[in-house]
Amino acid sequence: MVGNPEAWPALPLAEWRPTCATLHLWTQIIGKLRVAQTPWLNHSWHSALYLTARGLTTTPIPYGDRVFEAEFDFIAHALVLRTDRGDEQRVALRSRSVADFYAAVMAALALLGVTLTIDRVPNELVEAIPFDQDHVHAAYDPGYAHRFWRVLLRADNLFKQFRTGFLGKVSPVHFFWGSFDLAVTRFSGRRAPVHPGGVPHLADAVVREAYSHEVSSAGFWPGGGLIDEAAFYSYAYPLPPGFEAAAVWPPAAYFHDQLGEFILPYEAVRTSSDPDAVVLGFLKSTYDAAADLANWDRAALDCMIGVARQPRAID
Repeated sequence: MVGNPEAWPALPLAEWRPTCATLHLWTQIIGKLRVAQTPWLNHSWHSALYLTARGLTTTPIPYGDRVFEAEFDFIAHALVLRTDRGDEQRVALRSRSVADFYAAVMAALALLGVTLTIDRVPNELVEAIPFDQDHVHAAYDPGYAHRFWRVLLRADNLFKQFRTGFLGKVSPVHFFWGSFDLAVTRFSGRRAPVHPGGVPHLADAVVREAYSHEVSSAGFWPGGGLIDEAAFYSYAYPLPPGFEAAAVWPPAAYFHDQLGEFILPYEAVRTSSDPDAVVLGFLKSTYDAAADLANWDRAALDCMIGVARQPRAID
């Protein structure tokens, strides 16, 4: 029996690559609204987007004595902009250029009485065309956008479940629009070596702050660049000796030398008899390898996975 195809739909990058690229840039525009107005939070957590029952949201953004928020609705295929005064504007998600989408968003915000400036250069992309000049990326396939969101929803649930098995500092499960992935990160509590930086169109200071402390991080990504398919991933920073040779589960997972992380192809997950168990097994086995090889204090940091309505027992 294969996993539920509605929960785990096919997501071949080759078939929706133009939409993926355009949507990536649209999320950057909306994510930068948060960055422009929100105080800096460790590891750039103030910038991320979050899953909703309809799409992705900024959560409330402060604007003077008001707040506003933006939500990608992948059911109605609209960007919904709301304020705490009950006002609302919508921008259609359809095949339109990044420049057109950017102009429409700024015009809709102005109608809500929100005027602000964002950095118009995309982050973490080698070829970074300013949003207001990008007439190249203009694809939107609603079916594939909806599929992508469905996969994110499933991954979000599993990452949140995995997150409960840790007593130390752990990130929320959030969507990073720069790298276009959903991620969750555990911290050992120790400082890490200064990161070398070098991420395209991202200040080294931002990267170094993001990786200021030792981590084991995992996530889901639709693919691109060195990985031409959707995949779950897991990495450690700094890379502990022997991590690349660690025995992890399931067998379909492998270590990608150039990326320096373990990769689990999404296709292997969705076509398995129990996709949830496969993802959770991957998360656990790669964390186990990272924490053991880096000598984390697991007795102090680990705990049982949480159960609804059942407080964690204290000895």
